Amino acid sequence: EGRKEGRRCAAFCHFLFLPYPLGTSILSSAISMAAAVVSRMSTFHPNSAPSCPFHYGFLGSISHLSSPHCNPQQTKVRLAVFSSGERDDRESVSVEEGMKSENGRLGRNGVLSKQGMLLSLEDMNPVALGRKSRQIFSEACRRFTELGQLARSPRDTEDYNNVLIGGPMCDFTIPDAQSTTVLVAGATSRVGRILIRKLQLRGYKVKALVRKADEETLDMLPRSVQVFEGDLGDAATLKSAVEGSNKIICCATARSSMTVDLYRVDHQGVYNLAKVFQDYNHNLAQMRAGRSSKSKLLIAKFSLPDAMKGWELRTGTYFADDIGAKYDAGMDAEFTLGEDGNAVFSGYVFTRGGYIEVTKKLSLPPGLSLERFEGLLLSVRGDGKVYSLILEACSMDNPPQNMIYFARFSTRIGYSRVRIPFNIFRPLNLKDPPLNSFSVHTLAIRFEPRKQRPVPVRNAENGVSAKTIRDRNSFNLHIDYIKALPGGQETDFILISCAGAGIHPDKHQKVLMAKQGGEAALRNSGLGYTIIRPGPLQVEPGGQKALVFDQGNRISQGISCADVADICVKALHNPIARNRSFDVCHEYISEEGQGLYELVAHLPDKSNNYLTPALSVLQKNT
Repeated sequence: EGRKEGRRCAAFCHFLFLPYPLGTSILSSAISMAAAVVSRMSTFHPNSAPSCPFHYGFLGSISHLSSPHCNPQQTKVRLAVFSSGERDDRESVSVEEGMKSENGRLGRNGVLSKQGMLLSLEDMNPVALGRKSRQIFSEACRRFTELGQLARSPRDTEDYNNVLIGGPMCDFTIPDAQSTTVLVAGATSRVGRILIRKLQLRGYKVKALVRKADEETLDMLPRSVQVFEGDLGDAATLKSAVEGSNKIICCATARSSMTVDLYRVDHQGVYNLAKVFQDYNHNLAQMRAGRSSKSKLLIAKFSLPDAMKGWELRTGTYFADDIGAKYDAGMDAEFTLGEDGNAVFSGYVFTRGGYIEVTKKLSLPPGLSLERFEGLLLSVRGDGKVYSLILEACSMDNPPQNMIYFARFSTRIGYSRVRIPFNIFRPLNLKDPPLNSFSVHTLAIRFEPRKQRPVPVRNAENGVSAKTIRDRNSFNLHIDYIKALPGGQETDFILISCAGAGIHPDKHQKVLMAKQGGEAALRNSGLGYTIIRPGPLQVEPGGQKALVFDQGNRISQGISCADVADICVKALHNPIARNRSFDVCHEYISEEGQGLYELVAHLPDKSNNYLTPALSVLQKNT
């Protein structure tokens, strides 16, 4: 009976997804507490004692206990505890000898041990022993539950710190966890419920954002978690939950596959949560008479007065063609303020090898440069053409010498935000060093006809798409603003998205469109982000299989919810995880022709940092 309860206790520990060392230590303590009781059912003969750290044997003869002259209420039997390897060789000892030698020792020299316990005949009743062992294991299970549920409100800071930081979970705390408050959106999801407990075990202060804080929802969460009601589709309901949060993990997803719900939660919901978080950090910095490290730097906002001043049009050619110039129609452009408050960069280029650009010298606030920023963000209404963003910087060795760096970006018809990190800029002169954003002094947007790509055009008669170039010499680009994206060491916002595998074909396209919209909103927010695209989620223990980290939407296997939660925890303070998007699933053999994958063993060890080597080989700013 006791062994059955032991297996149930182990299964309960497994169900809680406790870290392996912690679960093992707690389970070992519980088994040690119950070992004496369990052994009573299996040690009526000394040779049947269990192989535990201590051997247990009854010092008493069964024949004496069954004698008609023996009073069960008065008869006592000594239970001596021997260290491993020191078990007594004697088959039995009389009751009288055991009673007379109560204060002596009984080892190989026949002396009774002082560590023995007096047991009545009723104590050896198998039914009572089974009941007692069940009670002990029930107490152990109750203590397991208390690891994630404090008896009092988390507002009691002393209890909170004693249990979650200075208590039994102290071996699993992270140095920065004590001063970090994490908001988990979608706390009642499969990943969210495991994630909250993992964060608490490591010492984080956790806040849960749920849509409805009813009794059923509260029963899913530990009582030590602060619960906030909010709707991701309504930004006003998110402010109270975001206030006081240092990092956000969003594992919420739409409850239905209706387009309205998908857009409200997976697209607009991520945008609202990131926007409210940015506004909170900006207001907090203003209260401290400073600038938030997460705020973007405004370089140009064309709806503001005098925003058009300083911008100039320039033309040029990459090579001179005197013969061809006689037949070229030339080039012309204009840079004006549109009716909607945007700057309009439009014109045409018919000169061979020619280009037109609009440029301006940067005028940043005193003491501020682009060195502390990691890229530029443009809000534009495009025409489907390809443009180049040009940065001019002075040489650190020879200041009068200018170096030109470029990065190309594609536009689509309609409004969009374009994120261009500094690390993708390439020097026009291959001998120049990599871009140093500290020395950038001029910005330009250039149009080149020779860099335009063919676009697919559908034939109205047969519906067949063919790639063709439509009017590649003219352009029309509306620019709303240009901002610099802040830099940082750690991620601010972790988003659990979707790899696309396992979704029904009828829902696949609209689900991915909503997820991709939310990912784009997060990238353009200026926050340090980590986007995790897991395969189909499976409810099974984590840490049992190797993980595959990849980019390119090639994975097809599932992954444990516990493994996804563990990746989120490890990404919170990992600089390698900042501004990276990746797919992850359990290890599998890739199909022929699909290339190799980066396999990283996931070992159930708190010191195993498998995320750093896995992500270091993947592309950043994706």
